Amino acid sequence: MNVLRVVHTTTFDYGTAVRASYNEARMRPVDDESQRVISARIDVQPHTWTDEYVDYWGTSVTSFEVLSEHERLTIVAESVVERGSAPEPALVSSWTDLGGETVRDAHAAFLTATATTDVPDDVATLALAAAAGLDPVEAAEAVCLAVRDGLEYVPGVTAVHTPAADAWAARKGVCQDMAHLAIGALRSVGIPARYVSGYLHPRGDAAVGEPVQGDSHAWLEFWTGAWTAYDPTNRRFVGTDHVVVARGREYGDVPPLKGVYAGGAPSILDVAVEITRVA
Repeated sequence: MNVLRVVHTTTFDYGTAVRASYNEARMRPVDDESQRVISARIDVQPHTWTDEYVDYWGTSVTSFEVLSEHERLTIVAESVVERGSAPEPALVSSWTDLGGETVRDAHAAFLTATATTDVPDDVATLALAAAAGLDPVEAAEAVCLAVRDGLEYVPGVTAVHTPAADAWAARKGVCQDMAHLAIGALRSVGIPARYVSGYLHPRGDAAVGEPVQGDSHAWLEFWTGAWTAYDPTNRRFVGTDHVVVARGREYGDVPPLKGVYAGGAPSILDVAVEITRVA
């Protein structure tokens, strides 16, 4: 078990006065069988009202607007999460089950390619070869590893909405690219897969109480009769150092923050994530 405190600070500097800003934040971790939210809050400056709701994908959303003139907008999301061990991967479904009508109907959203997760033919061929002769759980890991081995981790080459096919063409990307590519590859062989956003404590040797500079992170979950979480970027199954915030088909379903504003110059964005193991 891990208890982690995450402080996620986002700052927009507009340069000149903004007349109004309308936003949605998806920064509150989920409560489920693998993690428990002990506390969570989102603070917005300039101070304004906030409203909470749960979206179609089951993500907690904080909506807010700032109608007074401001040149800077700061959002601080702080949470403390007790993270239990993820369940061991378990083979529940066969390939026949996965190809059946029941699974197709229940998980259609996570079997259908989107513009972001659609993979080129050579990735689909690579996935099919990696999965050959394996049961669905073994195949899912093999597909993720095959895709990851073909992509070099290089920040700054892609953006959060870059299609998986473009990242593959460059053979470079970051965690969301690796997740999108692996998701598309898994779907191409008939394994339902969904995108997961959250945080990863980057240092296993950090002492209790030691703040560590972190970042938002992305991984995936595949379904073989039960959902199993896998981190393609780090080539391993998800553990107690991951904190889940949201799940969806792709990044576009779960952006940490999105909104519009009136007035001002193009904004300068600064994001900082601090993660502390508290127990």
